[in-house]
Amino acid sequence: MMPMQFVSRKIGGALAVSLPFLAASAAWAQDAAPEAPPLSAGDTAWMLTSSVLVLMMLVPGLALFYAGMVRKKNVLSVLMQSMFGAGLLSVIWVVVGYSLAFAEGNPFFGDLSKAFLSGITPSTLFGTIPEFVFAMFQMTFAIITGVIILGGPADRMKFSAAMLFIGLWVVLVYAPMAHMVWGPGGFLAGAGVLDYAGGTVVHINSGIAGLVAALMIGKRTGYGTENLAPHNLSLTMIGASLLWVGWFGFNAGSALSAGASAGVAMINTQVATAAAVVAWSVAEWILRGKPSLLGAASGAVAGLVVITPACGFVTPSGALLMGLIVGPACFFAVSSLKSALGYDDALDVWGVHGVGGIIGAILTGVFAVAAIGGEGKSGLIDGNPGQIITQIEGVLVTLVWSGLVSAILLFVIDKTIGLRVSKEVEIEGLDYALHGERIHD
Repeated sequence: MMPMQFVSRKIGGALAVSLPFLAASAAWAQDAAPEAPPLSAGDTAWMLTSSVLVLMMLVPGLALFYAGMVRKKNVLSVLMQSMFGAGLLSVIWVVVGYSLAFAEGNPFFGDLSKAFLSGITPSTLFGTIPEFVFAMFQMTFAIITGVIILGGPADRMKFSAAMLFIGLWVVLVYAPMAHMVWGPGGFLAGAGVLDYAGGTVVHINSGIAGLVAALMIGKRTGYGTENLAPHNLSLTMIGASLLWVGWFGFNAGSALSAGASAGVAMINTQVATAAAVVAWSVAEWILRGKPSLLGAASGAVAGLVVITPACGFVTPSGALLMGLIVGPACFFAVSSLKSALGYDDALDVWGVHGVGGIIGAILTGVFAVAAIGGEGKSGLIDGNPGQIITQIEGVLVTLVWSGLVSAILLFVIDKTIGLRVSKEVEIEGLDYALHGERIHD
């Protein structure tokens, strides 16, 4: 046999033996999961910025927004609830909240595998960002949601009871809701509920809890007979402005990347908020003869609330319509519905966050389009009317879960340490009686 023939025959035999293995390897490579995306410095920088913006929404944003609307004798109590609440809920989030919300578990709760942020290292990624950054971003959502509630029973709730309540509430209500909507294998996400940045998790959730707290604690002394007007609307306007600016981190940050989705969420947030300011103010102007600064500030918050679940799924024209709808609707809720039903939601948590959140969740099912949100994320105008029913189901689950658990927690606290300050303390003012300070000496 010639040497060249021998070599050719050997090579051919080797190829014959090797080709099946090479084919199997190629097929295995095709079936293997794609590699995780690498760390993105741009996405990480945006998410760090978004976390700071959302934190600003609570301290000082919400703190000043609420402080301007209470009476002067209770200003420091509201500021203290925001400051101490931010600290308390941040600790709870690290210890157990993040794990219950975002660890693997069942459709309703995460397990405790990430308690104390266990198992997360600087190299652990959530998508294209460090998981530590994601945990921080989600922490800012949790802490502002808990403090929003306290606007409902403002002016008459014990500081100890308020902090105990929101601490337990974040563990037993907020974290499960976050898991159901955004967590791995979450119940509402699996059902197809669309909530880009927290219409159910944040606003309906805190809105119904604030209403339940206001109802269970009772009306303020002098409600309906005394002047309970806001003491300093300048503070409220400053607080609303900080909320407006910070909300870009809230909504555009929920894209979890510095890309097109963040840009869509940002412009939709601005458009809906601007439309709601105009719509609320015009409605008030027509019905009361004068547009008020408090109305414009409240309209801004209502617009921010309504677009939160939809900001990554709708077009700017859809956002515009949502803002125009929610402004008059929330104005009616706080000006007429509250007085008609006789409940004392002191700072209109239900009228703005609850009502605005429900409207936003349902209208997401109307205006969502696949061209913005992606495949499978469409609503009525994009040929999927069934999404409205899915959104209503999400609203009902949130109302029932948050309302029921909030009522149980408030009942237990009332029977142990008590919910409400004494009438004498309420008349004197919470600032000095509970904290030993006054806004002016």
